[in-house]
Amino acid sequence: MNAMQTDRKPRIAVVTGAGSGIGRAVAVELLRAGWSVALAGRRTETLRQTAELAPEGTTLPVRTDVSQPEDVAALFAATVDRFGRVDLLFNNAGTFGPGGVPVEELPYDAWRHVVDTNLNGAFLCAQAAYRQMKEQDPQGGRIINNGSISAHTPRPHSVAYTATKHALTGLTKSLSLDGRPYRIAVGQIDIGNAATDMTARMQTGALQANGEFAPEPVMDVADVARTVRHMAELPLEANVQFATVLATAMPYVGRG
Repeated sequence: MNAMQTDRKPRIAVVTGAGSGIGRAVAVELLRAGWSVALAGRRTETLRQTAELAPEGTTLPVRTDVSQPEDVAALFAATVDRFGRVDLLFNNAGTFGPGGVPVEELPYDAWRHVVDTNLNGAFLCAQAAYRQMKEQDPQGGRIINNGSISAHTPRPHSVAYTATKHALTGLTKSLSLDGRPYRIAVGQIDIGNAATDMTARMQTGALQANGEFAPEPVMDVADVARTVRHMAELPLEANVQFATVLATAMPYVGRG
C-alpha cells in the first residue's frame, strides 16, 4: 500500500435499500474499497446479512423506512454519531409496486406507496444528506440517485414506478444545481435489468410494448456496483451527472 492510500481519510457512505439487490452489491463494493457504510433498510436481518458479506470495512446497520421523516433523521444522526460525517449517499431504496396492473385498476394506496418510497423517500434522504454535507468540515459530499431505464422509457402497466423515476431525474438536476455552492455533487445512475430478485421474472418473460411476453437478458449486478463506486470516488470537482448501465441486448432503445 502506497503513502497516498495509507494517508487517505476514511470515507463514509449511506446506502439505502442495502439489504438486498443493487443496494447490497453497492454496499459490499464500497466496503471492499475501504469505505465505512451505514446500511439502511426495512429489515434488520437482511442488513446484517449484507454486513457479513464484507471482508473488510466498517458497517452500521440501521433499520429505516425512508418514507418516514423520523426514520431518515435517525439514520443520519446515527451515521454522524458513529462515523463523524457523510461523504456519500446512494439513494437506492425503491419499489416497483404491483406488477401488471392497468392504470385504471391501480389502487390509490398502491400509487401512494410507490410515490412515498421512490420519490418522497429519495427527497427525505437527500435533504438530510444535504444538510449534513453543507455543515460538515471539510464541507461537501456526493449524492447518487438510483434512477432507472424507466426514467427514460416506461414498461407497460408501470405508471407509478415510471412517474416516480421521471420525477427523480428532476430531483437530481435540482439538487445538483443547488449543491454547487457547497461542494455537493449530485448524479444519477439509470440501471436496466441488473440480475436481482426484482428482475428475476424478466428472464422467463416480461410484457413488451407490443403486447407480447418475451424473456429479457440481464447483467451482473456487480457491474452496476463498480459503476457506482467509480462515480462515488471521483473528486468533488468532477461529476457523472447521468450514467446509463444496462444489459447490452435488453429491449430498451427500441422498447416502444
